[in-house]
Formats: sequence, structure tokens, C-alpha cells
Amino acid sequence: MAISRRKFLGSLGATIGATTTGALTKAYSATNKHFKGYPEGFGVLHDITKCIGCRKCEQACNEVNTLDKPEIPFDDLKVMDQKRRTGEASYTVVNKFKDNSFVFAKKQCNHCQEPACASACFVKALKKDETGAVVYDESLCVGCRYCMVACPFNIPAYTYNDPLTPKVTKCTMCLPRIQEGKLPGCVDICPREALVFGKRKDLLKLAWKRINKNPDQYIEHVYGEFEMGGTSWLYLSGTPFENIGMREDLGVTPAPQFTAGALGTVPIVVGLWPVLLTGVYAISKRKEKIAEQEKVDAVQATKTLAKDEMDNALSKLKDKMTKEKETAIQNEVKKALQEAVKKAEEEAKAAEEAEAAEDIEVKEDAKSKEDTGKEEE
Repeated sequence: MAISRRKFLGSLGATIGATTTGALTKAYSATNKHFKGYPEGFGVLHDITKCIGCRKCEQACNEVNTLDKPEIPFDDLKVMDQKRRTGEASYTVVNKFKDNSFVFAKKQCNHCQEPACASACFVKALKKDETGAVVYDESLCVGCRYCMVACPFNIPAYTYNDPLTPKVTKCTMCLPRIQEGKLPGCVDICPREALVFGKRKDLLKLAWKRINKNPDQYIEHVYGEFEMGGTSWLYLSGTPFENIGMREDLGVTPAPQFTAGALGTVPIVVGLWPVLLTGVYAISKRKEKIAEQEKVDAVQATKTLAKDEMDNALSKLKDKMTKEKETAIQNEVKKALQEAVKKAEEEAKAAEEAEAAEDIEVKEDAKSKEDTGKEEE
């Protein structure tokens, strides 16, 4: 049943009043328990000291995810002269930093153990998979883009240039490849093994083993072990992380613990959110349905118009060909008559010439006989 704008806003106001009354006594009703990730989940260790900035990981990511080809080819390294962020057509980027020498660091979704994006998503379009990847379900997304705001690493992007089917995009950790027993595309192609794939718990052991074995080579910190509750992408570096564009002000508290208290102290949001966003979602879906129907109608109208134009063009062509054929026949008949007349005239002229020649010959014979008779006398 359709609902008018007035009724919708009225029910919205009623919900606000109902949820506000007596709800402030439950300031911290949301739970502060949090999920610590899957113990057997996978991850990637990025050893920044081994990265040479070849951008092959970017190319592999582009090909695996069938993204639009960039205007600047992947073998052009001058793009790293400017700092870049991930986008709708680039799930990963490599940036160049100047320390004592040049340092290259790969950036992509860190696949948090307790993702802020998933915590902010009220329709559960984003969730943590048991493989360790943070996955996105396009069919559930309503396009609110709160995940973009919530992400402390500034990763999710939005396809603004696709008005019919916009969506959130980011690194998927090549989940389909992992499920097939393959390595993520970037890990598989890396020529210097700066990327190592494996179980997160094993990668942490490997990272600390490298640090302890080469203390002069590495900062004594595995980035992602505890940041925001931990991430599935882990980093080793010989350069302070803050000098290579990585935040060190995040702390170790997972994002859901922040949202739990916030939602509890503002109960109006808890009550209002389902009504408001369900309405927005319904309106969005209705607009999509109308747009799809308009698209179908437009295609049908275009087909009908094209058919009518084609039939009209064929009719005109047929008439033109008929007229041209008739004209051609008339021209041929006229030409034949002209040739017949010309031939008759030529034959008549030839006959006249022959008759004239015969008369001359007769006269010459008569004269010849007359001359012969005179000689005889």
C-alpha cells in the first residue's frame, strides 16, 4: 500500500517521540563484547623493506577484478610522484615516500578483524568472512556510504559515475581465488616476495621472527597486530609508519566498542534508524523499479520507432527502385525506337544513293551506245 509523504513524516515523528520517552535510562544498553576474528582466518604480510614499487600488484589486481584500464599504463612509475588513494577502479595503489632513500608502500583494504565499515552498516552489506576477508554484498547495500565515513584507513570508494547501479568498491582479498585454493593476485605476482599470504597467526610469528633476527632492519612493531583491534593485513617496515602515510593514532580499541556506547547514549538513533532507513530503502528500491521499467519502455519505444523508420525507408526505397526501373525501361524503349528510326533513315539514304548510281550507269551506257553508232556511220 502506498504511503503519502505526510503520513511517512508523521509516523517518523511518532517514532521519535516513542523512542525518546523513557529510553535515556538505558544509556549503555548496547553490548561492549566484541568479535576477535576467526582464529584460522587468512591474511597478508607486507614487508615494505622488500617492495621496489614495480606496480605489478596494481596490474594483477586490475586484471583479477576486471576493472577499467587506467589511462596511464602500469609500467609508468611516474604516477607515484603524487600520493594516491584507492578508488572505484583501483582497489590497491603503491605510493612512494622519501626517507633516507625512497620507500614504497602498498595500500588497500586492511580487512580489519572487527571492521568499522561492517559496524556502521545497518543492512549488513559488509561483514567479516571466516577466511579473514571483509566482504561486500551489493544486493543489500542501500548506498548510505556510512562505511566510507567509518573506515579509519579511508579505503571504501563509491561508483558515482554509475547512476543505475552504484555500489561500494574495495579490495576483496581475492576471496574467489582463496576459495579456489589460489593466492591473491597481488601476492602471486610480486617479484620480490614483499607480500606473503597465510594464516594470520602464522604471519604474526613470521613477522616477529624477522624483527628479532634483523633488529637493525625493522621497526620493532608489526602494524596491524593490534591497531583498531587488529587487521588481516600486517606490515613490517624499516621506516617509521607515520612517515609512510600510515596512521599511528588509532589505538587498539575495536570500532564496535565505540559504536556500542554511542548508540546506547543516543537511543533516538536506535529507534529512528530502522523506520527512516527502511523508508529510504523502500523509496530507493521503488525508484530503481521505476527506472528499470522506464528503461524497458524506452528500449521498446526505440525498437518500435526504429522499425517504423526502417519500414518507411524500405517503402521509399521500393518506390524509388520501381520508378527507376520504369524510367530505365522507358529509356531503353526510346533508345530502341531512335535506333530503329536511324537505321531506317540510313537504309533509305542507301537506297536513294543506289538508285542514283543506277541512273547514272544507265545514262552512261546510253551515251556509250550513241557514240558507238556515230563512229560506225
